[in-house]
Amino acid sequence: MPLADSLRDRLADLDRRHLRRSLQPVEPSVGPRLVIDGRSLLSFASNDYLGLARHPRLQAAALDATRRFGAGSTASRLICGSLAPHHHLEDALAAFKQSESALAFSSGYATALGVVPALVGPGDCVVLDRLAHACLVDAARLSGARLRVFRHNDPDDLRRILQWTRSLPPAPGGRPAQVLILTESVFSMDGDVAPLPDLVGIKDEFDAWLLLDEAHATGTAGPGLRGWADALGLSHRIDIPMGTLGKALGAAGGYVAGPAILREYLVSRARSLLFSTAPPPAAAAAATAALEIVASTEGPRLAACLTRCIDALHAGLAADGWTLPPPRTPILPLTVGDEAGAVRLSRALREEGCLVPAIRYPTVARGQARLRLTAGALHGPEEVATLLAALRRALDRTGIRPR
Repeated sequence: MPLADSLRDRLADLDRRHLRRSLQPVEPSVGPRLVIDGRSLLSFASNDYLGLARHPRLQAAALDATRRFGAGSTASRLICGSLAPHHHLEDALAAFKQSESALAFSSGYATALGVVPALVGPGDCVVLDRLAHACLVDAARLSGARLRVFRHNDPDDLRRILQWTRSLPPAPGGRPAQVLILTESVFSMDGDVAPLPDLVGIKDEFDAWLLLDEAHATGTAGPGLRGWADALGLSHRIDIPMGTLGKALGAAGGYVAGPAILREYLVSRARSLLFSTAPPPAAAAAATAALEIVASTEGPRLAACLTRCIDALHAGLAADGWTLPPPRTPILPLTVGDEAGAVRLSRALREEGCLVPAIRYPTVARGQARLRLTAGALHGPEEVATLLAALRRALDRTGIRPR
């Protein structure tokens, strides 16, 4: 069958199942507003939790880096693309995470795809939470290690699997098989939090390694906004902390932090670092500026604004009958169930002037389609009230009931 005919059939199948995606040009507006198709929409869709993406200091840092170093890095880090902004960023990340060192990647996805296959391979075993982000799933598959999945946030099921790993034969070369646990701290689609005290206890008991993806907790959790592990006083027990620079920090890229020897090893073995052009200097400089803001008095102020928004949304949504996961994070899932209903509710909200995306399979499981509502420091009481009123009208129009 010709390629075009095959793709046409596949797209028709996606249409029948309400799973077809599309891209639309988006323009920033004032505060938390975006312009799509010429219309201003109040956005509760962004991961820019602290509102830093258009902060003047990030913009100035990006412009200055572009003038000094150019628009692109021109090569991989190992050739001639390891520019001063990358090293400044990694120093700032190490200080932020209170670790010996850090290594920056072009994205959070690239971080996972570089780190996991560098640490484990055939003969080893990766054990990951059932709801772990796609980057962790893909990294585990790419590693060639055995792959096992434990029930979401279920330490007992994790323990059962790790007990089984004790019977694994040696890896190639005769070394013991290594077990690597993968999880997020704040889950990207459910907004709930991993049971870290249980997980670190279990990984120590079985001599496993724990990689914790703090993508949605970096800049939003803990007294220093360093993440959920730091909030619980467990940072020193996480073997491989990773995260992203493109969410609360408002820039682009990903990182892994830890002992200097981890960085030294990954520089030689992380293929997504070795074989990719280095991130643009503007992105690295902007991320460094974001870390400086988070460490200043402005960081706690923005975090307090974010917390007030989260609390107001939780209170309003709970009063309207929605069930939300504890504890309170910037991600609030409004579960609808079927894909068509989620799309219908999202469109109705858009007609009311609010942007809240519908999340469908394969991003979430079949039958778990939802609206993914995200809180931000730029959302004040007026924006929260506008969203809640619009959601009530959209529910009335669609006949969908809160769950």
